[in-house]
Amino acid sequence: MTAHPPHTPPFRDPHLPFAKRIDDLLSRLTLDEKTGFLHQFAPAVERLGIAAFRTGQEALHGVAWMGPATVFPQAVGLGATWNTDLVRRIGEAVSKEVRAMRARDDRVGLNIWAPTVNLLRHPLWGRNEEGYSEDPKLTSAIATAYTRGLRGDHPTYWRTAPVLKHWLAHNNETDRATSSSSVRPRVLHEYDLRAFRETVEAGAVAGVMPAYNLVNGRPNHVSPYLREHLRAWTDEELLVCSDAGAPSNLVDHEHYFDTHEEATAASLRAGVDSFTDHGTDSSQMVGRIRKAYEQGLLTEADIDTAVRRQLSVRFRLGEFDPHYDPHADVKDFDTPAHRALAQEAAEQAIVLLRNDGVLPLAPGTRLAVVGLLADECKRDWYSGTFIHRSTPLEGLYERFGAERVEFAEGVDRVRLKTSSGTFLHVLASEDGEDEVRGAQGALDPALLAGRTDLPPLTTDATGTEFALIDWDEGVLTLRAPDGRYLSVAEDGYLRASADQPGGWVVQETFRLEPHANGHLLRHIGTGRHVTVAADGVKVADENAETFELIIAERGEDAVTRVTSEADVVLVVAGNDPHINGRETEDRASLRLPAHQERLLRAARAANPRTVLALVSAYPYAVDTSDLAAVLWTAHGGQAAGTALARVLAGDVSPAGRLPQTWYENDADLPGLLDYDVIGSRQTYLYFEGTPLFPFGHGLSYTSFSYGDLTSRVTDGTLQVSFAITNTGDVTADEVAQLYTRAVDTALPRPRRELVAHRRVTLTPGAREELSFEVPLRAFEFWDVTQGRSRLEPGPYELLAGASSEDIRLRTTVLLDGEPGAPRPVLQRGLEGADFDEQSGVEIVDRTRTAGDAVTAAEGRTGELVYRDCDFGDGLAEVTMTVSGEGAVELSLDGGAVLAAVQVEESDSGPYDYTTLGAGIVAEGVHDVHLRLRGPLRLAHVGFSG
Repeated sequence: MTAHPPHTPPFRDPHLPFAKRIDDLLSRLTLDEKTGFLHQFAPAVERLGIAAFRTGQEALHGVAWMGPATVFPQAVGLGATWNTDLVRRIGEAVSKEVRAMRARDDRVGLNIWAPTVNLLRHPLWGRNEEGYSEDPKLTSAIATAYTRGLRGDHPTYWRTAPVLKHWLAHNNETDRATSSSSVRPRVLHEYDLRAFRETVEAGAVAGVMPAYNLVNGRPNHVSPYLREHLRAWTDEELLVCSDAGAPSNLVDHEHYFDTHEEATAASLRAGVDSFTDHGTDSSQMVGRIRKAYEQGLLTEADIDTAVRRQLSVRFRLGEFDPHYDPHADVKDFDTPAHRALAQEAAEQAIVLLRNDGVLPLAPGTRLAVVGLLADECKRDWYSGTFIHRSTPLEGLYERFGAERVEFAEGVDRVRLKTSSGTFLHVLASEDGEDEVRGAQGALDPALLAGRTDLPPLTTDATGTEFALIDWDEGVLTLRAPDGRYLSVAEDGYLRASADQPGGWVVQETFRLEPHANGHLLRHIGTGRHVTVAADGVKVADENAETFELIIAERGEDAVTRVTSEADVVLVVAGNDPHINGRETEDRASLRLPAHQERLLRAARAANPRTVLALVSAYPYAVDTSDLAAVLWTAHGGQAAGTALARVLAGDVSPAGRLPQTWYENDADLPGLLDYDVIGSRQTYLYFEGTPLFPFGHGLSYTSFSYGDLTSRVTDGTLQVSFAITNTGDVTADEVAQLYTRAVDTALPRPRRELVAHRRVTLTPGAREELSFEVPLRAFEFWDVTQGRSRLEPGPYELLAGASSEDIRLRTTVLLDGEPGAPRPVLQRGLEGADFDEQSGVEIVDRTRTAGDAVTAAEGRTGELVYRDCDFGDGLAEVTMTVSGEGAVELSLDGGAVLAAVQVEESDSGPYDYTTLGAGIVAEGVHDVHLRLRGPLRLAHVGFSG
């Protein structure tokens, strides 16, 4: 045994295993002290020399919210690089900046709430920018790389402790705190869980954050999947941190529990270890936990389990071993290496979608640059504050020379005339300093207030000319000549004060509402109209001013003026990450905003050599048929403009690849809340239409040939190799993609599915052989008849190529597996959610703690099909476990109804099940069809001979 001096308790002994040290520390903490640890802001325990600790430092693509830091491309842009080595290096840089920033500001935390591994199933999701891909394999590969970089390479001590967001099946902002994602078992295991599982199994994850939504009728914060799946994937202690305010949502919005004590206890028992609620005030959550304990809803052992998981993270971060922590003295912040890495990432994220030969631009090209994002470098909600920034226009000036670049932003230039004949006017400010939102850092930037140090708007005889941008859906911004946006502060006055639109509630957006012979100007953030008062212009509930919009110049006229004489026109279009598609707000459509469509049409009409560069957090549906070239990049961080200019000039050959399908129009999309990617044929895995641009697509300035595809199976792994040759005259990267497809299958399987990829750099004429090891597990599917994964024996096609649709090589391999068999329904019956096909059905919670049931969607009749049910030599009765009221009808092979049960209206609750029986005669193997009518829940169907 290790001897301890009296003043050195075992938990301070760095030579002991962490588990023993945590045991010792837990034994020394009082119940009240342990309870205090369960809030996001855990207090210090001074008698033991334990410091305060907080969970949750945002760092999705650089350190966020805490002031200046290196800003890398948005997460979806990192996904577009398809480069795991690059993303690992970015994770390293971010974690080093976290450590360096913490050394001078202890508000900066080491528990990183990133990356986001929600799959980009639906391109209208407002938070599309936060995910990596619609594909689970690519998502897990990029997420694993980022977490490994965040964690660091030391075998014992972690540089930072990453937490994956947001568990689980979370792709809608609409009603996100109350909506339920209906996720059938195959989608759960083959799609939604996979990205989390493969990332956790890689060993660099400290925990997860449950999402606000419900899955199959049960809130994620009380999900049994945390225990059944997440904690089964690793021997490490994982810290589960609630999302902000989600513990209270269980009662206040979801009404899933009657009291906060019940809700808190249920969350803790389900596996939530740290509660993020009520900001820095821990008293309410700690009070709920204490009351839950006093009411017998929790035991001290329950509390100990959660505290142990938090302490496990803190020990790994070196908190208790400052002299042994190899990361304690990290000072890397805004280094030349980090700046170069930000530029490399921005360059690698650019995707060339279309090119008729106009790119790269020839030397000496006279360029017209137009568009609302041409001179912008946008932040998003999870960005840090720029130390350096480069807009596309600045990058092009630097690369081509300002004398060869003409610019027109394309805003509508307007004045706002009041009913009295005066105009809105921005007073000159002599004292107001330039100020960037969030530059000082904030634990919660939602609490940042607008500026009140600048004079409010007033009116005069001539007024100020504003730049009006229509972001679509009636949302517009107004910018003063000095570059500041009109904004409303807490005092209600209108000022030209914001460097960009932003904030949790954006205070820089307005609507023009037709009224009488003019317009009312409604401020969206407050919902109030603009009014003119003696002490300035402000928003109020009454006396709304009627404005006449005086247009000095249309944006398209400015575009036409600068484009007609240019050799090439570059239109830079896209989104503002704080408007119409962001956290709390989904997009309404794939279309490009009408204002930007006008500019694009004007540019194309004036000059056929028009190139479109889309800078956006998500895909668009754009007619590209008459454009000379099209590129896409996510908001590329601090080096975005330099990167785009270098790609346009040919200094870098573009090699980004689309991480999600670009659809041609809104009609190709399922409903936002339809999570059945199999049944509704979503993503490249199942989509049967023709996309605008397919998953994995991206062009180059050179060409590549593929050859010599070989494969063999050894020791549970498929060994695959093929060669790539650069057949052009430009050094460039190629992203080689390997897909598979089950050839003979009775069940719907993916049209093709990514199993491996690699990004490689090849000089002209160079050839490289790529080898991949694909575990046979990658070919499995979730067999609902057996409740587990199964490898179906038979032929599988291997497809190697440059995108999911640009397949260059193919071969077929025969894999051994486990043959399927009819469902043994006489022995096991049918679980309601284990269907093969459905229509008009939602999966709901069987009980509050475990299990699934099915019900008809509101206003619809539910249809369920269970294939290949074996009734053996015959059966005489069917039983159905149901709750609620309504009817279930059973038929075989789509024929006449053979049995039905009816549940009458009663006072029982949704979890009060009863088992009803009906006679039926059948034998052999049949498809069982069930029809659900009314708000009835079906949990199980049994059969007996």
